[in-house]
Amino acid sequence: MNAIAVRPAMSFARIGFLNMLAYRARYYVGVLTYLFNVAVYYFIWRAVFRHSPTVVGMTLPQMITYVAVGWTIRSFYFNEIDRDIAGQVQEGRLAMNLIRPVNFQTVMVFDAAGQSAFRAALFTLPIGIVIALLFPVQPPASIAALLMFLVSAVVSFFLVAALNFLVGLIAIRTKSILGILRAKYLVLEVLSGLIIPTTLFPQPFRSILFASPFPHINYTPAALYLGKVTGAEAGRLLFLQAAWTVLLLGLGQIVWRRSQHRITIQGG
Repeated sequence: MNAIAVRPAMSFARIGFLNMLAYRARYYVGVLTYLFNVAVYYFIWRAVFRHSPTVVGMTLPQMITYVAVGWTIRSFYFNEIDRDIAGQVQEGRLAMNLIRPVNFQTVMVFDAAGQSAFRAALFTLPIGIVIALLFPVQPPASIAALLMFLVSAVVSFFLVAALNFLVGLIAIRTKSILGILRAKYLVLEVLSGLIIPTTLFPQPFRSILFASPFPHINYTPAALYLGKVTGAEAGRLLFLQAAWTVLLLGLGQIVWRRSQHRITIQGG
């Protein structure tokens, strides 16, 4: 992306940030929701660890940290690009993107980036602090682990944005993707490692899972934070995470270009 393209992209990020600021009240409710989720998993895992000092190589404090880190970064990478695109299709607004001088995918991703910047400052950071105060959350394994975690968390946002862009484009063909969205949320939360660590899945399903982009959404950043992967293995996971992101963004561009002739104006 050249300097000329960066300026409008940053403008869309700013718009996304301001939109979130206008609807910030719902995120006060979101704080309570995330705290509730972490609390539920805390008591579940505490019950599980009564029968064993370790589970898949993790102690109870490490597992609680894994859960806390996972839900905290979810508050950052979460976006609704797919729902937004579906809304544009149903309202007949999507066709306007055909005459915009800025790439549609760039508009959607950077608008979502602005929203995530809002959440990072006013939701993710505060909720991370509150969770750390209420639950036995461990600090990063090292400075290097913290830096890799931060990089991975940012890439997770773009990976989820790329996936959601592709899901949103389905609405051009189907008009409604409500059922698909519900299935997507369940699939992502299970396969990304948010609900349970992906290392708990049995072989050979685990090997198949790690050949997909899903574990790199949540498991990879959390594992880096805990120091469960280091050195060459950490580099490999970061590379795979970035590679999947680039691949899915590129696929999104291709699907968007091939879908443009199908765009119809609904209700107007």
